Amino acid sequence: MNRREFLGTLTSAALLDIRWTCASSGRKVEPVGVQLYTVRDAMQRDFEGTLAKIAGIGYREVELAGFALDTDGSVSYWSKTPHEVRNALDRQGLVSPSTHVTLQGLEPDNLPRVLEASHVIGNRYIVMPWIDEADRRNPDIWERIADVFNRAGEACREAGTQFAYHNHWFEFLPVNGKLPYDVLLQCCDADLVRMQLDLCWIRVAGSDPVEYFNRYPGRFPMVHVKDIKKFPQMTAGGSQTFGDTLEDMTEVGSGIINWKRIFSQSGKAGIKHYIVEHDRPASPFESVSHSYAYLERLRY
Repeated sequence: MNRREFLGTLTSAALLDIRWTCASSGRKVEPVGVQLYTVRDAMQRDFEGTLAKIAGIGYREVELAGFALDTDGSVSYWSKTPHEVRNALDRQGLVSPSTHVTLQGLEPDNLPRVLEASHVIGNRYIVMPWIDEADRRNPDIWERIADVFNRAGEACREAGTQFAYHNHWFEFLPVNGKLPYDVLLQCCDADLVRMQLDLCWIRVAGSDPVEYFNRYPGRFPMVHVKDIKKFPQMTAGGSQTFGDTLEDMTEVGSGIINWKRIFSQSGKAGIKHYIVEHDRPASPFESVSHSYAYLERLRY
C-alpha cells in the first residue's frame, strides 16, 4: 500500500489525530506569565478586575509593575499595599514570582522595605529594569552599576530572594568599545545577579540571545517574550521612540522573531519563567490573549 492509498483509508478524525500528535510533540513553553505593565492603565482603574481577566485568559503567573516608594517609606503597587496585592492574587489563583523596582528601591535605606514587601507578595525575584539616560552619560556607569547590583544581590540573597536585571536596547550598543550588557555579565557576580533577558529588545539592537545563552549558560532564569514587525535602526544616545507607536511591536507569534530557535536553547539558558509583554498594545487584553494562545500551542 502506497502513501496515497494509506491516507485514503483514514477517516477525517484519524487525520486530525495525526496532525494533533505532530503539533503536540516537542517541548512546551511553560510557565507562561505576563508583565502587568502591558495592562497598566486597566490596573490603575480596576486592580482586581484586571487580575481576574488575566486569570480568565489562562495566565497563572504575573510580574508586577506599578512600584512606588510612598512618602512614609512604605512600598505600594498601583496604590495597593503588599498585603492587598497578595490577597488579590490569592483570590484569583495567581502568583507573582517577580517584581520590577526602581533604582531608588535598591538604595540601602529602601531595599529592606522592598524585600519585606516582596516577601509578603511571594516574589522570588527582584528585578531592576531601567537605567536613566542621564545616568548612562556618566563615565564608567556600567562598572558602577555592576557594583550597585552586586550589593543589592547580596542583600537579596541574605533575604532568600534573587536579584536580576532587565535589559532594553542600549545595553547592546557599544560604549567606549564595549557592550554594556557584556560589562554587566563580566562584572556582576553570577550567583548574585541574574538576567531577565528581554528577547525583543536584544533582537531590536541586533544581538542574538542564543549567542548569550552559549557564552553565559544558566544566567537567564526569566525572559520577556514580545514580538516585532521589523528591525529598526537604534542609536545609543537620546530617548528611544521604538515601541511607543502601534506600528512597532506586535503580539507574540505575529512578528518576525524565531521563537522556536530561541526556546530550543532554554535549558542551556536556564529559563524558568516566560513573561509576555507588549509595551503599547492597541487592545491590551486582546494582545495578551493572542500571545498566550500562541505560546500555549507552540512546541519546540
